[in-house]
Amino acid sequence: MAQKKFYAVAKGRRPGIYDNWPEAKNQIDGFTGAVYKGFTSRGEAEEWMKNPVLKRAPFSAVSSGNKGGKCEPARGEITVYTDGGSSGNPGPGGYGAVIIQDGESRELSGGFRLTTNNRMELMGVIMALRTLEKTDLPITLYTDSSYVVNGITKGWAEKWRKNNWIKSDKKPAINPDLWGELLDLIKPLNIKFMWVKGHAGNIYNERCDELAVSSAKKSNLPEDKGYRG
Repeated sequence: MAQKKFYAVAKGRRPGIYDNWPEAKNQIDGFTGAVYKGFTSRGEAEEWMKNPVLKRAPFSAVSSGNKGGKCEPARGEITVYTDGGSSGNPGPGGYGAVIIQDGESRELSGGFRLTTNNRMELMGVIMALRTLEKTDLPITLYTDSSYVVNGITKGWAEKWRKNNWIKSDKKPAINPDLWGELLDLIKPLNIKFMWVKGHAGNIYNERCDELAVSSAKKSNLPEDKGYRG
């Protein structure tokens, strides 16, 4: 079950503490230099508001260990946050994504009635990149899934495909259908994958988690045809 979230807006159209994302989002979308953070309790949000960190690191300086706040893309760049998970692993699962470009953000989500955590992590990335279609803009994608980040940045997925989806330990690679599609999607893109710590106050990562959890709870979810239990 998703935890109740509180959003502290220190710098925005109307600073304050909000108990729902849409209202908080209205205060920061398109607001230059907006400063805000997500919390799991109002008390934590109130404490942070007494002395918020107003200095933001430039986008190019954000590290793979970024824990909280937001990453503000420069004009002409795209930032993508994704998350995914399942209840039971395997079990009902969902994914969520937030795409930020030119001061605007949009969300997408979906779910399946029987799937796994890792399939939903991959699906969140795939569905987000599908919506971008062809673009020559720089893209930075943030996920709290080491499985996804390592699979791409360390070249594991590419090696698995070259070896007919057999890993170095001679065992079959899991989720070859999704890895194959992801490799095809990123091939023409100028994209960088970054790991972000989950459940650590990063407002977009937490929003993706909310989208994924709520999607997994919906009724009449479709079949994940690629899942092999």
